[in-house]
Amino acid sequence: METVERSIETLNDLIEINNDRSAGFQRALKDLGDGDVDLKSLFEEYSEQSRKFAQELTAIVAQSGGDTETGTSASGTLHRAWIEVKALFSGSDRHAILAECERGEDAIKKAYRDALTSEYALSPEASQTVSTQAQAIGQAHDRIKALRDSQ
Repeated sequence: METVERSIETLNDLIEINNDRSAGFQRALKDLGDGDVDLKSLFEEYSEQSRKFAQELTAIVAQSGGDTETGTSASGTLHRAWIEVKALFSGSDRHAILAECERGEDAIKKAYRDALTSEYALSPEASQTVSTQAQAIGQAHDRIKALRDSQ
């Protein structure tokens, strides 16, 4: 497979997982209670962050002449379903919701790490964008993990 095609595939994978992440935070918002205003604000922020990241990556794919991914992944759909099942059994427990969100953040961190260390080099612009986004994702992960650990 040509390097440009593989780079586009890698970027599309990141678009897809950002779509998953945004949808996952939107789903988690529904499980929060009235007393979870802090988490509602945070989850909205991270959902919007992923929409923005997906748009940035989409622009790079388009500039490269590729077709962009617009959906979510099967694993992301399963992850959101798991959040729904957990919410049913945990009574929308704050710790359980945060733990599940951290699990999702672990997955997106890995996807970004894999993209940056792929044998198929991203263009300099794509690499810079992915690196910047990876740092923000890492910070989000650490914040959610700290919140989970404080519960």
